Amino acid sequence: MFTGLIAEMGEIVTVTKRGSGARMSLNSRHLSSEAQIGDSIAVNGTCLTVVELKGQTLSFDVSYETLRSTNLGELKTKDRVNLEPSLRLDSRLGGHFVTGHIDGLGTIESKAASGDVLRIVIGAGSDITRFLVEKGSVAVDGISLTVVEVMPKGFSTVIIPHTAALTTIGYKGPGDTVNIEVDILGKYVSKFLHKGRDSVLLKTLSEEGFM
Repeated sequence: MFTGLIAEMGEIVTVTKRGSGARMSLNSRHLSSEAQIGDSIAVNGTCLTVVELKGQTLSFDVSYETLRSTNLGELKTKDRVNLEPSLRLDSRLGGHFVTGHIDGLGTIESKAASGDVLRIVIGAGSDITRFLVEKGSVAVDGISLTVVEVMPKGFSTVIIPHTAALTTIGYKGPGDTVNIEVDILGKYVSKFLHKGRDSVLLKTLSEEGFM
């Protein structure tokens, strides 16, 4: 489990094909000092397991399915990635709960300054947008962000200067692919609606502004 608060940006060293998957190695100045073999780390929001640790270099085995369904399959040497360690009992609980399981890919359609912030529009399919609500949470490349507007074929969000400077979203632009994970609460609500169960819970969620 993660929170969507990025600890640092790492830099891809190598991506080596292994069978149908790949071994991905990256440099991490901070997380590498505390990481251990077997630890879970979110890379661009995707939960991966550390399989090798040499100095500041962390290595992960990435399956074919993960390469196919996330933007990890597009990574190459020198690319930057967002890194977040998994939650511990003493971790700060900012952001929102993020599982590290990507729901789909989006494409940045526009990125423009609006006062002190950046307004970003991300194109996404209905399999993503049906779980989004305005002022709700969404993880984009592992970054916990607030949904500003939900549109028929995507959504918009705003990025503050701090987030732009310390995460990959500051370097990405129109045409770039991003990993998207919707708020897990939205998935549970959708499941209840689909099955037509627990009307009391649905009524409460609606009254409290979650629906």
